[in-house]
Formats: sequence, C-alpha cells, structure tokens
Amino acid sequence: MKKIILSSLALILISAASYAQAGFRLGIKGGTNLTQLSGQSFDNGFKSGFQLGGFMEIDFSKSIGIQPEVLFSETNTRTSSNLGSVLTNMNSNQDVKLNYLSIPVLLRLNANKMLTFVVGPQYSILINPHETTLQNGQDAFKSGDFAMVGGLQINLSAFRIYGRYAVGLNNINDISNQDSWKSQQIQLGIGIKL
Repeated sequence: MKKIILSSLALILISAASYAQAGFRLGIKGGTNLTQLSGQSFDNGFKSGFQLGGFMEIDFSKSIGIQPEVLFSETNTRTSSNLGSVLTNMNSNQDVKLNYLSIPVLLRLNANKMLTFVVGPQYSILINPHETTLQNGQDAFKSGDFAMVGGLQINLSAFRIYGRYAVGLNNINDISNQDSWKSQQIQLGIGIKL
C-alpha cells in the first residue's frame, strides 16, 4: 500500500511539474504541532510537538495549484488515568511520543499574492512502531494515519507563515475496536522559499 501511495505521489508531482506554467517553487518549513488523540485512553487537551520538512508550490494559474510536502512530524500525547481494559499493559498518565513521516498533497487556492488557502489529504507513516509496542509484543498504534487538512498561508516575499487544522479519518488503535483513537492536530509554522 505504501509503495502504491508513494508511486502515485511521484507520478502526480512529475506530471504537475511538467504542466506548471505559472510557477514552481521549492522550500523548507518547520513549526509546531498541537495534537490531541480522542478516546477514553488519552487525556483531553492538545500536547505540543514539532514538524520539519520541505514543500513544493506548483501553480497552474494565478489562482490555483498544488502543494505537496514531506514532513517529519512529532506527535505527543498522554495516557489517561482511566485506561480501562484496552491498555492494561500501559501505565496511566504516561507520555507517548509518535514520530510520523507525513505526506500532505494540498490544493492551493490563491486569493491574492499574499493569501493562499490550502485543503487536501495527508497520509502519515508511523516511523517508530517499536516504541509503541505493549508488553505482550502487540503494536498499540497502526502504521499509518489518513487525515484531511485545511488552512491558510500568508506569503511574504520568500517567507511563508501558515496555520492548519488536520483531522484524522481512520482509527489508529491497533489493539482492539473497543476504543476508537483519532487524531486532531493544529499546525503552526514558517517556511522559506528557496
């Protein structure tokens, strides 16, 4: 599945780059993630992490384009004091850190030169599954998370300032179906066009 997604992404990017008439830009970006996992096994509230990576801006016209990205994304959460029977091998009030390779492919809607709205899917691959293994050897979290992202970006010459909201669409609980775990994330950061 991962090979199909990555191959499709590469094909889209190559096709888009060859047809892009209004502009093609590369850049780097970084910022903070404020993440919350829903479900009775986790504390309410957003916990901070970070993201770092690169982006492409491919404009097909002055008003529309795509923005694929590759990001290393750290997600932090904390188990609740009410774990129930789902996580009997994990401690209550324990910090959990998940590292993902996130690949959003966003539609760019340019309101003007300064303001861009983005919306689209994001697939994240868990890159530290061994750290989420319970004592019985079972992985606590699924290897991937699919989300929808929406937000805006302010373009100041070569600088980008962005804010986004990402909502997970699938259950990332790999232990049982008793408790559904879904992610919500607020992403804030800056980027620099190279």
